[in-house]
Amino acid sequence: MKLMIAAAVAMTGLALLASCTTMTKEQCLAGAWGEKGYQDGLSGYRPSRLDDHAQACAKYGAAPNPSAYLSAREDGLRTYCTWESGFRQGRQGNSYGGVCSPAEERDFLPAYEDGRRIYVVEQAVSSAESALNSAVSRIDDREDKLEAKERELRQEGLSDEQRQRIRDRIREVRGEIRDARRDARQAESDLRHAEIEARAVIGAIGGRYGVW
Repeated sequence: MKLMIAAAVAMTGLALLASCTTMTKEQCLAGAWGEKGYQDGLSGYRPSRLDDHAQACAKYGAAPNPSAYLSAREDGLRTYCTWESGFRQGRQGNSYGGVCSPAEERDFLPAYEDGRRIYVVEQAVSSAESALNSAVSRIDDREDKLEAKERELRQEGLSDEQRQRIRDRIREVRGEIRDARRDARQAESDLRHAEIEARAVIGAIGGRYGVW
């Protein structure tokens, strides 16, 4: 369970706010820098995001309006840097770029961390469910193969060498079925633990945010 949660944290830690192409040609030529700044503030982007936009728009001969962008970004940040947004950002697994003021962080960060705690346990449940579904799928697939090989072995006219190859493959498939069943049992156990942990975390902090 601890490994699953650690893996979920590691995966979400790789998420980046920036992307290679931040604006389309149409957006660059439209020059709605105030609108873009507000949306970036609302999404918690750092001021350096403007540099990404400038680079994206340079090939279209469009230059940004820093004053309009940064002013509107501040307006967006006022909505972003709230405890409601902090909880939502954390629960969605989004990273935080340190864009809020110290005063705003007093409300934002605790809610963000609570949201992250719920995100991590929910991701652990999802991972365990995926592992279980994968194991069950492998069991079904190998059982179908086993049935097909057993039918093949009953055919007439097979040489001793052919029958031996089929028997060898049947042993292999039966081993694969045992492995898949073992994986399914482990996944079921992991899922039970993950669900218990998720209920405990959500029960402890979810009520403050309307999550049950």
